[in-house]
Amino acid sequence: MMETLTDVLLVTANVGSLFDNLGEIQNDWLREFFTAVDTYKPRFIALHFQEVGGKDYKANMAYAENFFWTIESSSEMADFDRVCVYVDSDFKTEDNFTALGSMYFIHKSLENIQQYDFSAKEFRVVSGRNKYAGSLYGVTTVQKEKFQRNFWPDRKWSRKGYMRTRWMIHNQGVDLVNVHLFHDASNVVACNSSPSVYSTYRQQALRYVISRVSDDFSPLPFFLFGDFNFRLDTLRLVQDLSTSAEVQMEMKDSTNEVERIIYEEKDNEHKQVLFQIETKRFLYLHHKLFREDTGRELLEYDRESAAFQDIITEEKILFPPSYPYSEDYTKPTQYMNTRCPSWCDRILMSHSARNIIYRTNNGDSKVVYNMLGQKVCMGDHKPVFLFFALKSNIQ
Repeated sequence: MMETLTDVLLVTANVGSLFDNLGEIQNDWLREFFTAVDTYKPRFIALHFQEVGGKDYKANMAYAENFFWTIESSSEMADFDRVCVYVDSDFKTEDNFTALGSMYFIHKSLENIQQYDFSAKEFRVVSGRNKYAGSLYGVTTVQKEKFQRNFWPDRKWSRKGYMRTRWMIHNQGVDLVNVHLFHDASNVVACNSSPSVYSTYRQQALRYVISRVSDDFSPLPFFLFGDFNFRLDTLRLVQDLSTSAEVQMEMKDSTNEVERIIYEEKDNEHKQVLFQIETKRFLYLHHKLFREDTGRELLEYDRESAAFQDIITEEKILFPPSYPYSEDYTKPTQYMNTRCPSWCDRILMSHSARNIIYRTNNGDSKVVYNMLGQKVCMGDHKPVFLFFALKSNIQ
């Protein structure tokens, strides 16, 4: 057996706002993606999308499917002669609809690659262009599941779930899982406890996904990439950044619920509001902390993945929080004052998957873990990518 290396590019992108702003963001989004393909020259590409069609998916779904076909048929991707596309676009089957989409591109120079058929329980050679849209029911090369209602007990049942494919690249098998976990419905509720109740919901759902991927008779190394909606420990962050502040709770008139939390500096003649937190508003006086590269100072509050460190790992994060960026075309590096900026979009992996990423004896590698479009408006989420060389064996 001889070891070979295959350059792989994994990308995850929540594209909800791309479809809610038809035409405005798409060209720059595509240019940034195609530039990454040209820069890194991967031989295998996996693109995982969440919120396909955006909030108004019933009106936008036809446009969303065209977005996939635009990528698939573009001249920039002409050297990828095998393509597999899965778009969960059948929003009429509400019990199953996840709004997930996954695209896989195989370069013409990559000879030894197969995809798993979950029904036949065997790997088969990939050929041609395989495009599936709709409910994906009966498509045997993909597994898709929407999370059960009890995972999200006190909120409206949302289009969250996972989609999984399995590949054999030069005798090295890997599972690639597209994941979309629950968001923080209210900043006020998120500030009630540390960790927040939403973090608990996400943890339950992620454990479920990992168990589904790992329950096979012969589990493989796996990469989980998508919108995990991991948020900073907001309560601790706010408390640490406002140690000398007075806290005011403003209640709703009609109920006994907290409508607004205000942190005011008290060591000041003219009181200044440090934080103003509402259901969908997160104002911070020194919001520059969350701008540009300084966001990395906030990593100590990024704790949700720590609960899974025995099972999954991640390359070191060297980029700012991926959400929520302004959707204003002229403000591509600014965050909106809607949520506390967080690393929602991630590429996680099993420890066995980390072991098949090539590194030299001194630990050096050409692994790149970063965001796409840092200086360009890509919507409220910036896509996140991982580029690496996959170790495998050939006869």
